[in-house]
Amino acid sequence: MEPNSTATTAAILESISDGVFTIDKEWRITTFNRAAEKITGVPRSEALGRRCSEVFRSNMCEGACALGQTLTTGKPLIAHPCYIINAHGDRIPASVSTAVLRDEVGNVIGGAETFRDLSEIETLRKEISGRYTLGDLVSHSHAMLPVFEMASSVASSDITVLIHGETGTGKELLARAIHGMGSRAAKPFVPINCAALPDTLLESELFGYKKGAFTGAIQNRPGRFAQAKDGTVFLDEIGEISPALQIRLLRVLQEHTYEPLGSNETCRTEARIIAATHRDLAARVESGEFREDLFYRINVIRIDLPPLRDRKEDLPLLMAHFIDRFNRIHNKDISGLSNGANSLLMAHDWPGNVRELENMIERAFVLCTGSKIEVRHLPQELSGRTPPPSDVPDIGTARRSAEAQAIYQTLEKNNFNRLATARELGIHKTTLYRKMKALGIHPLK
Repeated sequence: MEPNSTATTAAILESISDGVFTIDKEWRITTFNRAAEKITGVPRSEALGRRCSEVFRSNMCEGACALGQTLTTGKPLIAHPCYIINAHGDRIPASVSTAVLRDEVGNVIGGAETFRDLSEIETLRKEISGRYTLGDLVSHSHAMLPVFEMASSVASSDITVLIHGETGTGKELLARAIHGMGSRAAKPFVPINCAALPDTLLESELFGYKKGAFTGAIQNRPGRFAQAKDGTVFLDEIGEISPALQIRLLRVLQEHTYEPLGSNETCRTEARIIAATHRDLAARVESGEFREDLFYRINVIRIDLPPLRDRKEDLPLLMAHFIDRFNRIHNKDISGLSNGANSLLMAHDWPGNVRELENMIERAFVLCTGSKIEVRHLPQELSGRTPPPSDVPDIGTARRSAEAQAIYQTLEKNNFNRLATARELGIHKTTLYRKMKALGIHPLK
């Protein structure tokens, strides 16, 4: 009976779509089914006999191991959400369940874990909602999908990332999202704006200094790399640093070492570096303003953040976000924007991107005493002339903005199905495509 029972159990494990593995009391894998191979990308021959933490990597492995909790408490865990990092470094949304394994007389001999790949469900959920999400970043725009996909892929690695985008596009927010999804999430995230400090001060901020290194250095002070420890250092506007400081930063990237000012002691850093710039660094390399070797060191993975004018689908989402935020900050109850104010914001090209929008909404909050933000609460240069008391923008702007708003709202109502949207608007599908392109509305499907 025993061989048949064992064969039956093995056949069942091989037939189910959920990944399953079991471990002994030394945390070594004793069973690894076919679905586990497929989801993790690790062959069974490589998994068996290894510790589960070397094979099954998830965001719970450090400090919140699901199987560890079950073996400690004796209580099973059912359908706990998490994500798995497969053999290719991809981040896979999943749910895990755990249980204790016992022998015939009730002695604990190990544990079992099942995990389910939720990638298709997550993709469907995003398509239905019409949103893409990454940490605290949320977008309706198809233009942001490559950004989210690339960021999710690199989050679990230690590779250096360069984020390129215009001023105000949210480069630091993206860097924080990458840090928050990786294995360093519980470690410090230390940002520094390289353009905001003169060269000598920036050097001391990055690497720290020893007492007596310069006038006023009355005590030792650790720099940003020391503060980050084995977390993440975010170097914003890296294209602004001088050639002399570029040499010191290159050493950090190559050797993971640096020397504080006024010290001969070499310090080691395990911090990950994420850099950002609005400059064309390749052009600055050509002109001799930026070192070629440093450029290749930081440009291992590049993520380009599109400007707000190329993803205007996100404007209603961002406006609602900032209105909700400033209601809490200023203790107000502003419900939204008037039609005229909304039309002006939708028609604007946003050279300052998300930061410009945030500042404009906050300015309106200070001036607004009613329940809605009106045209008179917005900067006069937004419409190119003094806003009329009737709160009506010029006819060309109003027509274009109203059309954009109507199309976007109908797209949203139809879950961004363009054929259904065209039918509801009473226009041909190709006409809808042409209008969306002209108005800067990027389709989600």
